[in-house]
Amino acid sequence: MRGKAGQAGKRHIMAIDQGTTSTRTMIFGPDMQVVASAQREFPQHFPASGWVEHDPEDIWQSVLATARAAFRKAKLKAHDIAGIGITNQRETTLVWDRATGLPIHNAIVWQDRRTAGICQALKEAGHEKLISRKTGLLLDPYFSGTKVRWILDHVKGARGKAERGELAFGTIDSFLISRLTKGRVHATDATNASRTLLLDIHSGHWDDELLAILGVPALMLPEVRDCAADYGLADPEWFGGEIPILGVAGDQQAATIGQACFEPGMMKSTYGTGCFALLNIGPKPALSKHRLLTTIAYQFAGTRTYALEGSIFVAGAAVQWLRDGVGVIRSAAETGALARKADPNQQVILVPAFVGLGAPYWDAECRGALFGLTRGTGPAEMASAALESVCFQTRDLIEAMQADWRGDRDSGTVLRVDGGMTASGWTMQRLADILNAPVDRPKILETTALGAAYLAGWQAGLYGPPAAFAKRWRRQKRFEPAMDVATREARYGAWRDAVRRTLGKVGA
Repeated sequence: MRGKAGQAGKRHIMAIDQGTTSTRTMIFGPDMQVVASAQREFPQHFPASGWVEHDPEDIWQSVLATARAAFRKAKLKAHDIAGIGITNQRETTLVWDRATGLPIHNAIVWQDRRTAGICQALKEAGHEKLISRKTGLLLDPYFSGTKVRWILDHVKGARGKAERGELAFGTIDSFLISRLTKGRVHATDATNASRTLLLDIHSGHWDDELLAILGVPALMLPEVRDCAADYGLADPEWFGGEIPILGVAGDQQAATIGQACFEPGMMKSTYGTGCFALLNIGPKPALSKHRLLTTIAYQFAGTRTYALEGSIFVAGAAVQWLRDGVGVIRSAAETGALARKADPNQQVILVPAFVGLGAPYWDAECRGALFGLTRGTGPAEMASAALESVCFQTRDLIEAMQADWRGDRDSGTVLRVDGGMTASGWTMQRLADILNAPVDRPKILETTALGAAYLAGWQAGLYGPPAAFAKRWRRQKRFEPAMDVATREARYGAWRDAVRRTLGKVGA
């Protein structure tokens, strides 16, 4: 049951967008317009090769600082806020003491690879098929379950305390909810839970068999709730008054909601350092045969909607490489204009496997390569190749997704896009050309925070149901495909050939 409209005059929503390198808090008004925003970076820690950690206190302080700054900018008080929505970097793992609220170890970040050995041992023990069937995920250090196990195995006394119910596990959303409510609520939403390797996505419940395989005591786990639900009250100490926490979703699912992808077949792709694409596949999970992930897109009123997800490790990072690695540009904004000057007769292809290739290849060991270089190749051709590599990788994902779920890539797909790279008109046009499908750029680009705000606003009764929200979604520009078939297929064929050579095996 949703709250009364606007909670007796409360007309604003606060969205906490807790990301990998920074935290942003935004305040939205009754018409979902942005009223104020504040952002703060925090340190990254790399204690060993392949290890990535965050100090949980840095994250917590960044949340408090940005929220309070947003309040000041908006000239609002706690009593003006109908609810808080939280969206977060997914898979990043924390364990804290229930009595003190203090973490027993730094947060282990989603990028961290320290549990590769645990994953390999589980594969050798024959657990991979069962884990994938129940969770929709691959057995990979990316996900939370093996990170929890590592903490319990390496922090003195942790396992005993966990088995006695003295420790709590959570992803960033759970940690923030616990802090905001001063430990009164230990909960997560279905989307974050679906990224842990511990949740059966078919039933929506923590799974005893998975817990036993991973060695995680059930007493550590948060309660799984809907994305739009009551998550308790933020204590008055933090913002000068109580504020209900009413919406939670992992960042990519929040962006899917913010893009109003509520119908099966709708797809969004977020282009940041990497790229995450989600395809709404409706109420029945379809397990991938092309090494994509099946995940919970959102859960409303106990009903789950699923998505196929593919991740590209390098998107905007290719532009950063042009700037910082080879020095052919001074700022990312130059790239599109430079690419326009490229010689169309050159077939320069960049395979940006700087940290391996993500979906649908999942080859962590291959490394990047440039193909088709000539004496005439210059900065313009390299810029074009870097931007095109993102378009080619997106087509790889869409073809894999539609082979898994529908098998027909010419069925009217429209891709909704967000993230920093979407500001480049050249890149979005080339994306439409390579996909042979329209690409829609929304008016509100802060789709992750918007999704979290919508969840809280809907639960508060301030915003309408999903169908009404979908009608309010507005496109800033549509990019229609304009490239001829022969050119498109020749360029994509050159990409596929380059990937095969990079992977070092035929038929990749």
